[in-house]
Amino acid sequence: MTSTQKPLIGPKTRLCMSLSARPSPFGTRFHNKMYEELGLDFVYKAFSTTDLPAAIGGVRALGIRGCAISMPFKEDVIPLLDALEDSASAIDSVNTIVNDDGHLTGYNTDYIAIYDLLAAAKIDPSTPFLLRGSGGMAKAVAAALKNSGHEKGTIVARNEKTGPALADLYGFDWAPTTDGLTAPLIINVTPMGMQGPEAEMLAFDEEIIKASDYVFDVVAMPAETPLMQTAEKHGKTCISGAEVIVLQAVEQFELYTGIRPERALIEKASAFSHAVAREERLQSLK
Repeated sequence: MTSTQKPLIGPKTRLCMSLSARPSPFGTRFHNKMYEELGLDFVYKAFSTTDLPAAIGGVRALGIRGCAISMPFKEDVIPLLDALEDSASAIDSVNTIVNDDGHLTGYNTDYIAIYDLLAAAKIDPSTPFLLRGSGGMAKAVAAALKNSGHEKGTIVARNEKTGPALADLYGFDWAPTTDGLTAPLIINVTPMGMQGPEAEMLAFDEEIIKASDYVFDVVAMPAETPLMQTAEKHGKTCISGAEVIVLQAVEQFELYTGIRPERALIEKASAFSHAVAREERLQSLK
């Protein structure tokens, strides 16, 4: 039972959306559940695209209030926007667009969520890390680590252009593989373990996991990736992508609606969204 009846979808309904190579059900469930509980005249829909400029043109032309941006569009979308907020301009990566009467501003709520999670985990900034990945999300994680005081770390990426560039940007080391490397903090920011063709891939060898103290997997779908399962088996302190996706979605929700939801509602919408996602994943495996 909602405290306020949600209006039926009509001409005044405001649309929010997401763009991703692999659309996830989480954002759709989470945002729509919040709209339902708060009685807001909003609706949220996930999309993919092979024509990013046309899709962003549609956001502008159709008055779509907000658009979440996921891999692989977080950097390519920047030239299509009118302005960047500090969280996005600092790392040249966008995961959220807010449309104010045709003026599109890019934000990065991933960065905000990751910074807050690192602070909550109370990881000593002197802790060395391995960060696997060099895309837009990896840039958000690297920036959050740097701004949390971390100085000793290695960006692990096979891409000989983006890997060294990300390492140089924040003063970290670079390595093309994890061969011979260990660290107390290991972080996966690649699709390895993500629902789809790489679902069974382990982002770090088990020996590297065993040698670590903290394991952070940014992959959110599923929440229990092979990396998280292996880390939990060895008793490591874990930060999951499920935590990231909720915190960044809350920031997006506030940007789109102007409302900061209470913790109880966030937890309710999160539990609902993860439960539906798990059920859909189980059905797909049958």
